[in-house]
Amino acid sequence: MRVRYNFGHHAEGIKNRAISRIMTELITASGQYLLDLKIEKEVEIDGIGMGVLSDGTPYLNARGLARMCGIDHTMILRLGETWATDKEQPRVRRIRESLIAQGIDISQPYIETSLGGSTHHAYPDTVCMAVLEYYAFDAKQSDNTTALKNYRTLARASFKQFIYTKIGYDPAGLIPESWRQFHDRVTSAYGQIPTGYFAVFKETADIIVELIRNGADVGTKFIPDISVGIAWSAEWVEKGYDAKFGSRIKYDHNYPDYFPQAESNPQQSHCYPEAALPAFRKWMREEYLPEKLPKYLAGKIRQGMLPASLSEIAMRLTGPS
Repeated sequence: MRVRYNFGHHAEGIKNRAISRIMTELITASGQYLLDLKIEKEVEIDGIGMGVLSDGTPYLNARGLARMCGIDHTMILRLGETWATDKEQPRVRRIRESLIAQGIDISQPYIETSLGGSTHHAYPDTVCMAVLEYYAFDAKQSDNTTALKNYRTLARASFKQFIYTKIGYDPAGLIPESWRQFHDRVTSAYGQIPTGYFAVFKETADIIVELIRNGADVGTKFIPDISVGIAWSAEWVEKGYDAKFGSRIKYDHNYPDYFPQAESNPQQSHCYPEAALPAFRKWMREEYLPEKLPKYLAGKIRQGMLPASLSEIAMRLTGPS
């Protein structure tokens, strides 16, 4: 399906080489661009439909965009129905004006494409941010909490990076390798922990994310949750927590296929009764973070696996939580 999408002056700011090449080849006399776009990858996460088109454009579907804005999806459908028509509503006009101010003048808010023989409406990143901004700051609705929270999240990262990371899409090395490997580990481990138990990997995800964000090469050779798991296991035995909280059990923890550890999948890892979760978090806060983590990171810095600046991250992580 051929799609007309007018990027206007906004094209100057697009960094993706593939998009730039397509734009150069397909520009028409009308100033619009003709793109043959397909859905490269689409998933639904927490009820939010998102994906990437074949030119690398990240998008949300109508229901996904509505959920991000904290509104009913019919409001997004009406957005498309009245866009640039004599029935255009004030809110639609406000969103269009926001896009035009950025040099983006489009005939419809979505890119129409197909998947599995059915028509799909993909709302691209620029439109999503304009709509989200409207519902976060301008809409006269009773509760803008959801829209405001999501707008701030996407403003701190970028819409493209957010979607790419969420769905594990990396067409040209755009996502750092550590993020991809962490995403793949989360995907491999998802749903494996028995009900009523917790696992160290999931509970330490925030620490792993902080390390990656600050340049740590977390991946096949540097796996921080192993350090935490060994230390917590020793603490569990020393304190006799089996008797206090109930016995820990083992579950199948799988590494992604390209990890060396995958050769012995599934790994028999411990998971712990949820009753012990407060004790684990207290131990992390009062013992592991201030005492063990700095030593662990210092060793990795000496081995060349971490930049020296990570010593500052250790100091932040050891603070109050």
